Amino acid sequence: MEQQPLCNLAKDQRFEGFVLVRSADQRTGGNGSKYLDLNLADRTGEVNAKVWDGNVPCPAPGTVVKVRGTTLEYNGRLQMRIEKIRSATDEDAVDMSTLTPCAPKPPEEMLAEIEATVNAFTSEPLQRLTREMLRRFNDRLLYYPAAQRIHHAERSGLLHHTTGMLGMAKAVIGQYPWLNADLLYAGVILHDLCKTEEMDSDAMGVVRDYTKEGLLLGHLVLGVTRIQEVANDLGIAGEPVLLLQHMMLSHHGEAEYGSPRKPMFPEAEVLHWVDLLDARMNEMQNAVSKLKPGVFSEKIWSLDRRLYNAQYEQIAPEESIPTEE
Repeated sequence: MEQQPLCNLAKDQRFEGFVLVRSADQRTGGNGSKYLDLNLADRTGEVNAKVWDGNVPCPAPGTVVKVRGTTLEYNGRLQMRIEKIRSATDEDAVDMSTLTPCAPKPPEEMLAEIEATVNAFTSEPLQRLTREMLRRFNDRLLYYPAAQRIHHAERSGLLHHTTGMLGMAKAVIGQYPWLNADLLYAGVILHDLCKTEEMDSDAMGVVRDYTKEGLLLGHLVLGVTRIQEVANDLGIAGEPVLLLQHMMLSHHGEAEYGSPRKPMFPEAEVLHWVDLLDARMNEMQNAVSKLKPGVFSEKIWSLDRRLYNAQYEQIAPEESIPTEE
C-alpha cells in the first residue's frame, strides 16, 4: 500500500511507513529519562519525531527506518510521537527515490553543461584552473547537495544550484556584455565547490554533519586555499587567481553571512546576487509547493518570514466569450 507523503500530514494523524533519518540524537529529559530526537524525511518533506523509550538504539543518519506513530502539534509545529521503529531490510525493497529529494536533471547532464561552459572559455588561465578544480572534485559532484537543510538540500543539489546560477549569469552577460564572461562563469562554477569538503554527505545526498575543516574554516576559506594550490601546481599566477579568490571570499556579500570582504568588482557583485537569487527561489519553491493555494506557511527561519501560496488562477486572463452576430 502506498504510504502517506510527509508533506500531507496533519495533526492527530496515524502514520506507518518508511522514512529517511536526517538526524538522530539520544537526549535526556528534565526527569532524567532518555529519549530519541529524530528528523525524518521523504522526498516531499521532513518532520521532527520523538521516541520516548530510552532503550531504543539511536539510528544512524542516512539510514532508512520503518516507523509507526501519531502526529501532534508542539509549539506550533507538527511533530510525530513514534510508537514503533525498526531498521529497513533488503526484503523491504524500499524505493529510495520516494525518500530522497533529487535534482530535477540527471547529474551527468548538469556536469556536462558545466564542462561545456568551461570548454568555451577564451581565457586560457581561467580555463585551465577551473577545469583542474572540477577534475579534483569530480567524484563528489555527481551526488553532493548544496546544503544540509536549506537550499538545494537534495542529491546532486550542488550541480542543480551551479547550473541554475550559470543560466542566470549568462542572461546577465547578455544584458551587460561589457562584463568578463569567463571570470563570472568561473566564479559561479567554483564558488561552492568546497562544500564537498565542508559537509560530510553520503551517496544519497544526505549530510550527516559538517566536517572538521568545514567547522573550522568553511567553504569560503577552503575555496581560496584550493584555488591557490591548483594555481601553484599549474604555474598560474597574478590577476586571474586573485580575482577568483576574492569572488570566493565575497560571494556571501556581508560579514554577518561569512564574507570578510564585500564584492569589490562587478563580476563579484553579480556572483553574489545570482547566488542569493537561486538559493532563495529554491527555498521558496520548496516551501510553497507544500501549501494549498491561498495558504500561508509557518515562519521560515532562514528567510525570516512566512510565505504565501498565491492563487494564480484567479489572476489569469479570462477566456473571451464569443458574441452572437
